[in-house]
Amino acid sequence: MTPEQLFDLVRNPPAGSPELICERVGPVQWVIFNRPEARNAMTFAMYDRLVEVCGEVNAGRSIRVMVLTGAGGKAFVSGTDISQFKSFSTEQHALDYEEGGNHVMATLESVRVPVLAAIAGPCTGGGAGMAACCDIRLAAPSARYGFPIARTLGNCLSMQNYARLTALLGIAKVKDLILTSRLMNAPEMLHTGLAAEVVDSEDTLLPRTQELAEQISQNAPLTLQATKESLRRIAQRLVPEGDLSAQIVMCYTSHDFHEGVDAFLEKRKPVWTGA
Repeated sequence: MTPEQLFDLVRNPPAGSPELICERVGPVQWVIFNRPEARNAMTFAMYDRLVEVCGEVNAGRSIRVMVLTGAGGKAFVSGTDISQFKSFSTEQHALDYEEGGNHVMATLESVRVPVLAAIAGPCTGGGAGMAACCDIRLAAPSARYGFPIARTLGNCLSMQNYARLTALLGIAKVKDLILTSRLMNAPEMLHTGLAAEVVDSEDTLLPRTQELAEQISQNAPLTLQATKESLRRIAQRLVPEGDLSAQIVMCYTSHDFHEGVDAFLEKRKPVWTGA
């Protein structure tokens, strides 16, 4: 596939395309989250497929760089599809969800090649978590980043995700984002170092990402792999030892969480009770 064909595919995926589109452009493996009608919200099946693709990239020795982006140009990933939370009723549902999410994030973070995120529009919740697992993030002017869970669902992040964000942004910025539920815009993403670059326009995001990916692909692959793994292990030291489930159980089994899910699906403001 040529770069131009890839860019057209990202902007206008054909009807009937899979929810996770994978295409090669030279040494670059593109992964496209393809639910633009839902701002590319992730289904559990999409998470599972992403794990599979990471394994395929690790096995494909001719692949030198992996790129994640969202179809349609209006969103990267707006999080996990909220309708899937309607079935949550037990502590184990909550623990299984976060354990599965940790597996997805750890798998993405452990991909042997550099992983780039090309971000346009909302990059929130699970999408923000995946972007944090990437090595380099490029942003369009429309990019917005954050975890508005205190405003929307009333859940929490796993300890691994809190640690990952702290390594990336620092404790003060993580508190700022989650306690206020606000989203960083593209200039702030650049200022904090979250984004390596903000491109001039929406139209230049994909070509610039491919250009950078090709540049990186020419570097020594074992140097890149060793650097990634070394820094991943350093960041992992921020995760405390011991049982980390209490906060997850508290949030996901609460009345507030079910209220948040219902309110989101009913398109109304949730009424929080702290119970």
